Amino acid sequence: MKKFLIVAALVLAGYALSNGRHDATLSLASSAIAEQSAGRSGAAIAEAVANHESGRQVSGEGVVIRLLPDDGNGSRHQRFILKLPSSRTILIAHNIDLAPRIDALRVGDSVRFYGEYEWNAKGGVVHWTHRDPRGSHAAGWLEHQGRRYQ
Repeated sequence: MKKFLIVAALVLAGYALSNGRHDATLSLASSAIAEQSAGRSGAAIAEAVANHESGRQVSGEGVVIRLLPDDGNGSRHQRFILKLPSSRTILIAHNIDLAPRIDALRVGDSVRFYGEYEWNAKGGVVHWTHRDPRGSHAAGWLEHQGRRYQ
């Protein structure tokens, strides 16, 4: 299935480029490829944390251990801390100017994510959990109780 998705994304990107429509379609294709290569069960995020990497697309799942106040500096972000299966913690910074807020989010809830990881000494932050309106960055997302937020 993964190979099929990657091949389909590449074909879609090639078609879009040949027809001069490469903006949103190419972003969609690169997003699909990046999501597939991010690894299963949070392997990419574990590697990014261990290597102090930044700017890496990662996916995973964790349990909400703390809800934080929204960050209102610049674009507004819903913020919360997830505990990963590895027992590490990460901050999720979800842009609520570009994507819907998760209103029903509570401590103890499970959240799946796909976004860009930035390392810091506290465990790091995952952001870009939304679509890029310009179509130049891989689209991220959050999933909570069967609903995708992007």
